[in-house]
Amino acid sequence: MYFALPPCVRLVFWGSLVFILGIGFSCEYLCAQNQSIASQKQATNFVVILSDDMGISDLGCYGGEIRTENLDALARNGIRFSQFYNTARCCPTRASLLTGLYPHQAGVGHMMDKKPLPGYQGNLNDSCRTIAEVLRPKGYRNYAVGKWHVTRHASPDGPKYNWPLQRGFDRYYGTIHGAGSFFDPSSLTKDNTQISPYADPDYQPQTYYYTDAITDHASKSIQEHRQHHPDQPFFLYVAYTAAHWPMHALPEDIARYHGKYDVGYHSIRQARHSKAIELGLFPADLPLTKSVGDWEAIQDKRWEAACMEVYAAMVDRMDQGIGRIVEELKRQKVLDNTLICYMQDNGGCAEAMGRTGNQEHPNIPRPPAGTFPPMKPGDFAKSGSVPAQTRDGFPVRMGKQAFPGPADTYIAYGENWANVSNTPLREYKHWVHEGGISSPLIVHWPAGISSAGKWCHQPSHLIDIAATLVDISGATYPNDATPLEGVSLKPTFANQLVEREAIYWEHEGNRALRQGDWKLVAKHNKPWELYDISKDRVEANDLASKYPEKVQQMAKLYESWAQRANVASWPLPKSSNTEPN
Repeated sequence: MYFALPPCVRLVFWGSLVFILGIGFSCEYLCAQNQSIASQKQATNFVVILSDDMGISDLGCYGGEIRTENLDALARNGIRFSQFYNTARCCPTRASLLTGLYPHQAGVGHMMDKKPLPGYQGNLNDSCRTIAEVLRPKGYRNYAVGKWHVTRHASPDGPKYNWPLQRGFDRYYGTIHGAGSFFDPSSLTKDNTQISPYADPDYQPQTYYYTDAITDHASKSIQEHRQHHPDQPFFLYVAYTAAHWPMHALPEDIARYHGKYDVGYHSIRQARHSKAIELGLFPADLPLTKSVGDWEAIQDKRWEAACMEVYAAMVDRMDQGIGRIVEELKRQKVLDNTLICYMQDNGGCAEAMGRTGNQEHPNIPRPPAGTFPPMKPGDFAKSGSVPAQTRDGFPVRMGKQAFPGPADTYIAYGENWANVSNTPLREYKHWVHEGGISSPLIVHWPAGISSAGKWCHQPSHLIDIAATLVDISGATYPNDATPLEGVSLKPTFANQLVEREAIYWEHEGNRALRQGDWKLVAKHNKPWELYDISKDRVEANDLASKYPEKVQQMAKLYESWAQRANVASWPLPKSSNTEPN
C-alpha cells in the first residue's frame, strides 16, 4: 500500500535518511583513517647512515674539532655508543650491516674479488637476506642512496642480481663500486641504469658534488614516499662516501678550516683526547699514545695541513647533509617515530693513495689548459677508482704539486692524519686492533629512547643493526636464510643490558675476539695478544704471557667460530676473477 506524503514531510524524511547514512559513511571513513594513523604510529621508520673511512674521534660529539653540529644534536637527543665495532674494511662492513651476519657468512670476507672459498666470493650470497628483503613482507618500502660495494659486478652490461633493486630496495641512486671522484663519480646508477651525472634530466645542480647528491636523493626519497605511500613505513639506507679518498671538497667548506691544522698532529690529538675524556667516551686515566707522525720533520707543512683541511671539509659537508635529511623528516612529520642510526665503515685510513706522483698521474703543477679532449655530458667517467682526466680535459694529478680539493687532484690524507682520526686508539683500517674497528654509533629515536643524551658502554657490532630493526619492526626473519648473528640493541635504549657470547673479526689474516672486557687480537701471521679493554682500550699492555690459559680458551672459541662462519686460513688463494675492483 502506498501512502502519499506531503512534500515537506518527504523532504524531512529523505534529508534525515541521507544524514544518517552520511554519519555511517563518515564513521567508517574516519575509523579507517584512524586505523591508518594508528598503524602508521606503530610502524617505525628507519634511517641508517654510514660514512666512509673515518676515525672514532672525528665527530665533535666524540672529541673532534670538525664542525658536526647536526650529528652532535642527534647525539644530545639520542644515545651514543662508546664501544661499537665495524669489520675494519669498507665492503665487508656493508655486507655485515645489510645482512646482520659476519661478512664471510654473507660471501664478502675480503674485497670485491672472487676466490674459490664460500666466504670470499666478493658478492652477497643466496643464503643471506638484506634488511630490505626482510622488511618488505612487513609492508616497508625500501630506499638506498650512496655507495653499494657488495657485488663484484659493477659494469652496466654485467649481471645485476646483487644490485640494490634485486636485493629488496624499491629505489636506488648511488655508485655500485667503492671509490671515485666526488665531482664525477663512475658507476653512478639510478635504479638499475648507470648514468652520467651530467646527463641526468632529473638532477642538474649548479655544481655536482656526490655528497650533496646523496643528501638530495635521500631527502627526495622521504618526500616521494610520504607523497605516494603515506600509509607504509620506510627504510632508508644512506651510504656516504665522505671522507674516503680522494680529498675532494667544495671551496666554501675548505675555507672554513684554513690554518686549523697548522699546529700539527700531536696538538690536535691532545685536544681530541682531552675532549673525549671530558665527554665521557673514554675513562679519565686512559693514556694518550705516542703520535705516529713528527710534525717538525714534515717539509711540506702547508700541503700536509691542507690534506686535513679538505678531509674536515668533507666531513662538515656530510654533516650539513645529515641535517637536511633530519629537517625533511621533520617537514614530513615523521621524525619522532623514525629510528636514525649513524656509524662508520672502518677506522681512519692510512693508505697513501696519491701522496706521491706516478707515471699516469705525475707530480706536476696544474697545466694552463686541458691536455685531454673534454668529455661530453653523456660520457661515462672511467670505470674503477682513479680517473685519468676531469670532464673538462685536465689531467688528474697526484703528489705534493697538487693541493687537494679540486676535481683534478687525487690524494689521501695519509697515515699521520689517520692516527689523529683514530685518537687515541691503535692501528687503522685493515687491522682489527681498536683503531681499525672502532666506530661511533649514534641512535636517535624520540618515540623509543628514554635516556636521551646518555652513553651506552656495552660492546656492540654492525651485526646488531639488522637484528635491532627486525625486532622493532616485528618482521619475520626467513627460516631459509642463515640465522642472524647479532642481538637487538633495543633494550639498551632503556638502559638495559644485552647478553652475548662474544664478537669476532677476521680481515686479511688479522683476527680478533672480544669476550666481555677481554680482547684477543693478532696481526696476520703474528701471535695472539691479550688485553683487558676495560682498563686498556689503547692496547698498550699485552697480557698474553700472564694469562696463557685465557689465551688458549679464547683462541679455541675463535677457531670454533671461524669454522662455523666460513673464515679461511691465510694466505688465501689468488683471485680467479679478472674484473677490475
